[in-house]
Amino acid sequence: MRVRRVPGLLLGVVVAAEVVATLLAWDLEPRWDTVLYAVFSVVTAGAGALIASRHPRNPIGWLFCAGALVTALGSELAQAWALRGLPGVTVAELLMATSWLPSGYGWILTFVLFPDGHLPGRRWQVVPWAGGVGLLLAVAGWALSPDRTVEFRGGRNPYAVDAVPTDELLAVGMTLFVGAMLASAVALAVRLRRSSGDERQQLRWFALAAMAACVALPASFALWYVVPVVAGPLAAVALTALPVVACLAILRYRLYDIDVIIDRTVVYGTVTGLLAAVYGVTTLVLGTGLGGGSVWVTAAATLAVAAAFRPLRDRVQDLVDRRFHRDRYEAVRRMTGFLEALRAGQAAPEQVRDLLRELTGDAGLDLLVFLPESRLYVRPDGSPAPDDGRDRLDVERAGQPLGRVSYTDADPALLRRLLEAGGLAIEITRLHVELRRQLDEVRASRARIVDAAGEERRRLERDLHDGAQQRLVSIGLALRHAQHQSTVEDARPVLEEALSEVRLAIDELRELARGLPPAQLDAGLAPAFRELARRSAVPVEVSAPRERFDRGIEGAAYFIGCEAVTNAVKHAHATRITLRAARADGRLVVTVTDDGVGGAAPARGSGLDGLADRVAALGGVLRVDSRPGTGTRVTAELPCGS
Repeated sequence: MRVRRVPGLLLGVVVAAEVVATLLAWDLEPRWDTVLYAVFSVVTAGAGALIASRHPRNPIGWLFCAGALVTALGSELAQAWALRGLPGVTVAELLMATSWLPSGYGWILTFVLFPDGHLPGRRWQVVPWAGGVGLLLAVAGWALSPDRTVEFRGGRNPYAVDAVPTDELLAVGMTLFVGAMLASAVALAVRLRRSSGDERQQLRWFALAAMAACVALPASFALWYVVPVVAGPLAAVALTALPVVACLAILRYRLYDIDVIIDRTVVYGTVTGLLAAVYGVTTLVLGTGLGGGSVWVTAAATLAVAAAFRPLRDRVQDLVDRRFHRDRYEAVRRMTGFLEALRAGQAAPEQVRDLLRELTGDAGLDLLVFLPESRLYVRPDGSPAPDDGRDRLDVERAGQPLGRVSYTDADPALLRRLLEAGGLAIEITRLHVELRRQLDEVRASRARIVDAAGEERRRLERDLHDGAQQRLVSIGLALRHAQHQSTVEDARPVLEEALSEVRLAIDELRELARGLPPAQLDAGLAPAFRELARRSAVPVEVSAPRERFDRGIEGAAYFIGCEAVTNAVKHAHATRITLRAARADGRLVVTVTDDGVGGAAPARGSGLDGLADRVAALGGVLRVDSRPGTGTRVTAELPCGS
């Protein structure tokens, strides 16, 4: 993002002031004080510069820049200047002593104006005015008070004015100032309660950081004189988080799901506390009987915590959703009810898509299920779904993909929770789709087998009628004519013609019988394969078992070998073919490999498609591996028993 000139100039001044302050104060104060508060000023100025560059009409960015400038010049640089005892040290000490008040007023304005720079309502105008008046009175009372001695080197405030009632000014000013600070926090809470949509998302970000600061800053104050090495960094980190989160909330709040962060923080924080209580109670109870040092006490307490984690986490999550996410709670409850109806057979799994649309309010939400065999995502009706470029969430179970949801207006956090709760319905939907597709393939395969059988029967009838049948009739007439001849010599030409017709009829019958199981199958699959290799124009290496199989299995294996060998010779232009058959795991595995051109693929009406139907009808599997230029490998697995 490009930083504009004025915000960039302010950022540069803050960086330069902090560099000088760090160099001057090095080794004169704790290094964490020097570094952390310098980082705080620079980060605040950077956040303000980014916001002011992107939204120049929003005063939040300018407030951050001004606050960082006051901290860098009036606190850090003035403190370093005073520590070095440079000229004008009393002015530096006065700035150091009073600069924290203007910085605090900047946070009052930030709280009451966040996130759009406008007050929550007209009645809230009193807050910045009261804070401003309190600031002026408190600064005057603080700066002019004779009691301010610790901040000055000489142990005396050179700017003290005895005639001014500084204690009264300070009391009234701090009352107004602290009251305005509390009112600004209330204004932030009120705005959060009334907000919705994008503004609510922004306020949740800032409210989370503000709550953390409300816990960290009092804790830092309480520890300041006890463990300053902890108190100082704690306050610095809490303050630095505020401008960072504010910048994210205004510019990039859509990138991160703050609801998930808040939800997980509350849930796991509560669960951790309860599990600690379970561990403590278990240790106390068992320790009374077994002794506090017994290893069995520790083991039993750990086991109790492990057993209680999941149900406790689910229960706490349910309570949090019911209290803070009522819509999500009701949506998950309805999804759970749908699963109960699904188990009872009162709902169809395909209805989960309509339920998701209703619960998320996204009419364009689409549910896709994953088919492992084809590696495709399809709709519940089995139709393919193109990639429309919308947002999507993947659904998995045990690391395996189940489906995918594409959406337009759904809340991702709510949708993710519903998918976790309704994963079973999506898995059942996927199984239904897969089963329907397999049944459709079986029906189509059976239809092709029936059509092929009918077509083959009609071909045989037609060929017998037009060919061999007519020749047999002709032979019968010729023999009848020869029977009526008076001499052998007269009958000889008629008999010769009849013999010629017999030979033609035999050839036609052999042609009709081509494709039927050969006579060699009477002796087994191995002799049939060897006869097939003998008739091939290309060398065929044969390896087959001598044992016998079911007649249908042997016939299917033979036709697979015939079709694959014929394709290798006729289409692949192979120079060598390997034909193997073997029993493996209750299956007869037939493999035909050639060194041809490759590129073979089962197509509608092709020989390989017919083989696939024949194998499928027997409950087997046919695979074709045929990449161009690498030859072809056809493998059929036919169930043949153990």
